[in-house]
Amino acid sequence: MSRVAVVTGGASGMGLAICRRLADRGDRVAVLDLNSDAARRAADELTENGATAIASGVDVADRPAVDDAIQKVRGELGSIEIMVTSAGAIAVAPFIEITLESWNRILAVNLTGTFNCVQAAIPDMIAARWGRIVMISSSAGQDGAQRRAHYAAAKAGVIGLTKTLAREYGKLGITVNNIPPSGIETPMQHSEQEAGNLPSNEAMAQRHLLGRLGTPDDIAAACVFLCSDDANYITGQTVGVNGGAVL
Repeated sequence: MSRVAVVTGGASGMGLAICRRLADRGDRVAVLDLNSDAARRAADELTENGATAIASGVDVADRPAVDDAIQKVRGELGSIEIMVTSAGAIAVAPFIEITLESWNRILAVNLTGTFNCVQAAIPDMIAARWGRIVMISSSAGQDGAQRRAHYAAAKAGVIGLTKTLAREYGKLGITVNNIPPSGIETPMQHSEQEAGNLPSNEAMAQRHLLGRLGTPDDIAAACVFLCSDDANYITGQTVGVNGGAVL
């Protein structure tokens, strides 16, 4: 069955891999991303491969922009049945040096942005009495992360939001789960390595029981399963896709 899926941060990394997997199984996909050009390229790629896809450039921290993007999805694709919140931002600084501006921005994107997108889309799921919500959190929200207090706090908030929405909406046929990645090789990771904020791939891989880093497609496979009918008895869960870095 073809469903309407919205993926934030869908133009690169894990978000793009998720868009591709959803499109491959026949879903109509809305690619939302801060980078509007990249979002259009992603949607064009999906369309060229036979999928139905649209793109919107949107800052998930901007609620009016989110509302406009969600209305565009409804108008062009139909009622929203799947929401994947993959958009994220990171900053690195010792706790004592984190500015209020940086704190607010990291929480605005990672936590409030998740709230904005889910709250804007969930009325469609309530009306249909069916829905799938998957939030991409982070192992930082489980274990903490030095020099990333704002990022870890925001991602821990996403985990708490997952559990709360699962409790509120389970009886309406809506499942809500989150995936906290760790050690996934993405453009964001490469940028952090170039800035000296993360060690090499080899050093990072040593933290994982499988002895390697993960790929965006590892996250996409788990995410698309959670969006499927096969996962209809799974909700409120934190599904670690981390190569054994967090047990």
